[in-house]
Amino acid sequence: MKRIAVIALIILAGFCTAGSLQAQSHEVRANVPFDFNVGSKHLPAGKYTLVKDSTDNIIEIQNWDQHIATLSVTEDAGTPAGNVSQLVFNKYGDQYFLSKIQCPTVALNLEIPPSKREKQARTQMAWLGPEQTLVALY
Repeated sequence: MKRIAVIALIILAGFCTAGSLQAQSHEVRANVPFDFNVGSKHLPAGKYTLVKDSTDNIIEIQNWDQHIATLSVTEDAGTPAGNVSQLVFNKYGDQYFLSKIQCPTVALNLEIPPSKREKQARTQMAWLGPEQTLVALY
């Protein structure tokens, strides 16, 4: 009987831990009106959900309409500046690269390190310098 009680307690603790981990995730949404790159992945324009679990430095970027998902490593950029929730893209020529995710309402301020593809585009377009494009989150 004690063994059954211990097993039940362990299972219950597992469910409670899973629930608290789920509650710690951050999710934001954006409608990106242009194709863009994240890491080595090229993503089409569309509605995206960005989900970050607070226990790691990975963000999942999902487009449910087109059944696309990718993961990216992120770095904490500290406290978000201002009250604006937005995605920040670096633009080189006609290529967009996701650079930052800023959402003060869920205390999310992340930077995505430049990929090899972005570094190449930056080198090729160095004489112009990067442009930044902002997309509102909802």
